[in-house]
Amino acid sequence: MPRRLTKQEAHEFLDRKPGWIALTTLDPDGFPHTVPLGYFRLGDEILMGVRANTRKLRNIAHNPRVSLLLESGKSMGDIKGLMVQGTATVHSDPADVLRYAREAAKRRGVPDAELPTEPRPGAAYIRVTPQRIRSWDYAPEAS
Repeated sequence: MPRRLTKQEAHEFLDRKPGWIALTTLDPDGFPHTVPLGYFRLGDEILMGVRANTRKLRNIAHNPRVSLLLESGKSMGDIKGLMVQGTATVHSDPADVLRYAREAAKRRGVPDAELPTEPRPGAAYIRVTPQRIRSWDYAPEAS
């Protein structure tokens, strides 16, 4: 039986696993729309950089409830994961886009002198405020 991650362990898992997180939104016809996105954690919230005017942003405008999935492991014996269900907001104001782009770059290790000074044209950020977090850890030491 897997154990649940503590809030601190969930934050550490998110921070330690840079790369891609799966975002699921709902199309207006009710079908799920799942895409991988780069992400970072800011406090309890998760941010993802995107291009403006995409299906996922239109879906969020229609229904802001989303799900995120992050998982690691190669076999049933070492799978660890998080499913975050929450409310998404889209941030496309240039000041917000620049602030989030700078924060994302810092977290990737970009030196301060090389941080973005202007927002990328046509960029936006999705900010997810978690409402429910489900986690699992099948690692043997977790038992």
